[in-house]
Amino acid sequence: MSTLIRKSIAASLLISLGVYILSVVGNPLGPFLFALGLLGVCVMDLNLFTGKCGFFIETKMPFIDLMIILVVNLLSGYLFGYLYSFTNSDIVKVATDKVDTWSFSSAFFIKSMLCGVIMYICVYLYKKGTKLGILLGIPLFIFAGFQHCIANIITLGIAHRFHDSLVLCIIGNFLGSMFMWYVSKAAESRG
Repeated sequence: MSTLIRKSIAASLLISLGVYILSVVGNPLGPFLFALGLLGVCVMDLNLFTGKCGFFIETKMPFIDLMIILVVNLLSGYLFGYLYSFTNSDIVKVATDKVDTWSFSSAFFIKSMLCGVIMYICVYLYKKGTKLGILLGIPLFIFAGFQHCIANIITLGIAHRFHDSLVLCIIGNFLGSMFMWYVSKAAESRG
């Protein structure tokens, strides 16, 4: 198994633990504990689609590698969620209730783009030497109800469901992150 795939599965595992903990603990503590997932992904340099999509151009990552990361994150994330559903019946209800609020709509798409913006900022700040972006940004997107495609596929796995809004979420996360990449490069070129 290639390193690309192993690191993508490991990233899904860490994010799935965050989803599990958030589902068990709930608000207000759960969103802060969820941040451990992205912190682990960054510290261990794992492959999380939402953490890589805003940086794949400057790191010269082939687009096909980014798509492999996405597919592996989605497949392994759903599997982890599915397995977690057998450990705690309460989280199945939490996941099902959450999925029932999702819609294939412009509002859901905008929430997905805003999550992409926050994910870019979290990783950008981590690369600049501070973990503060992760520790504040992850709870922020959760409290705001923004949509993260890998967290959502894990939630779908827990609920044993699929939802067409996942497509909007993937595209929105990508575009929000790429928008922030563009803005940050424009700012750096002027500074």
